[in-house]
Amino acid sequence: MVAPPPMRTDTAELAIAEEPRELPHRVAGPGLSRGGAAGRAHRVAEAPRWRYALAARLTTAQLTALRDSWRALWTSRLFIWCVGIATLLTYGFGPVRHAFNPPGLTRGFGWLGDLLAAPAARWDASWYLVIAHYGYRPDLGGFTASRDAFFPLYPLGLRGLGWLGLPLILAGVLISLSALWAALYGIHRLTTLELATLARRRGVGARSSYVQSNDRTAGLAVLLVAFAPMAFFLSAVYSEALYLALSVGVFYMARQGRFALVGVLAALAGATRSTGIVLLLPALILYLYGPREDRPPDRSGARGLSFRYGVRANILWLALAPVGLLLYMLYLGLDGGNALAPFHAQDVWGRHFAGPYLGIWDGVQAGFEGARQLLSMQQAHHYFSTGGESPFVAAGHNLLLLGFLVGGLLATVGVLRRLPAAYGVYVIAALALPLSYPVTTQPLMSLPRFLLVLFPLNIWLALWLAERPRLRTPALAVSAVTMAFFLAQFATWHWVA
Repeated sequence: MVAPPPMRTDTAELAIAEEPRELPHRVAGPGLSRGGAAGRAHRVAEAPRWRYALAARLTTAQLTALRDSWRALWTSRLFIWCVGIATLLTYGFGPVRHAFNPPGLTRGFGWLGDLLAAPAARWDASWYLVIAHYGYRPDLGGFTASRDAFFPLYPLGLRGLGWLGLPLILAGVLISLSALWAALYGIHRLTTLELATLARRRGVGARSSYVQSNDRTAGLAVLLVAFAPMAFFLSAVYSEALYLALSVGVFYMARQGRFALVGVLAALAGATRSTGIVLLLPALILYLYGPREDRPPDRSGARGLSFRYGVRANILWLALAPVGLLLYMLYLGLDGGNALAPFHAQDVWGRHFAGPYLGIWDGVQAGFEGARQLLSMQQAHHYFSTGGESPFVAAGHNLLLLGFLVGGLLATVGVLRRLPAAYGVYVIAALALPLSYPVTTQPLMSLPRFLLVLFPLNIWLALWLAERPRLRTPALAVSAVTMAFFLAQFATWHWVA
């Protein structure tokens, strides 16, 4: 019996993520096997030199993650652009209403250019494009206060590529696509890593069916992210994909014990979105309690709140986490604005502090009143504040958002039960903003986009579906169809999330 390969701290797959090297895996042709040494030699002989060099440097698990993440990326994005273009060709560009739609930034590229830009440049994308083109201009006071809610790293990336001659929309899509691929790869690796940890705790052998399914489960997690109901935001001119990649990187590097990179990535995440600062919490938990792959626990028998890992000098790297936010505040203060503007920006957009997580109750009430409005079959009497919108449309939005809330809460419970504590703490902390600062007319506004970037939810869902094989394909199909529905609305200037 061949012993499994030794553990590698840089990949932490513990050999159970590797395919057996001496056993055939797939048949490549008559008399040839795709697995084992002979199959590997056959593939190398046929592959271009760059692929040979790549295969020589990467493990099987890494190559599998690259393959699965790339496949999820291009299939989902092709689906998105096909649906978006087909919608516009069928229904037209839709009512712009009072949307912020500056010419030359989100439109005015000719018929074909506007058609291709539609699935990527709507609503908040306009603000990122304006900031990339004109800057924040805090010296103008209230006239530009709305921009302060959009953190600077993503528009800085747009401006940097714009200096190279790329149109800003194309620059935004390229940044989002690159970040999305990195995020999908990281999610694949993290899912495989957590499966390996679960296998070790359960004493599952390296040849068991449970362990051999980890690549399929990781691939499923990647597909669930790529085809999530709101996943079209991950290739739009939005900061979601960039933030997702950075937050996944924080977790993966913390699991590997590379805390210098954890601090840098957390700082960049803090300069990307307002929730970036909460990444310090899971980073600290992974530092003190694990699980970690860089070294064994100092006190493996520690229970309760007792630290399993001792504090060393490298914990100081985590002090970098708030640097991104602090630099943004410093810039606003030095450029004639208010350094505290990032904390007040939500007021400009109609959010108010209702109390810790009390937005949940407001959202439930709004959903209930929305159901009453729809069941009444009339619009003369309003059961809730609609903000000037059609009461039926507002009621539908609130009911839809309540559905996302219920699904998100159920998935959060699953994360707390199945994944290490750092994942659950991160989800709960990241939801503090949307669930504590509701919008009066639509308490759970933007909640689906907040849930979209909380990757632990999809990792848990992949684990849950992996144990129910018959539900995998229907779940992905329903998710993709739902995404197509929301994308059609987004591309035609109907408000989504």
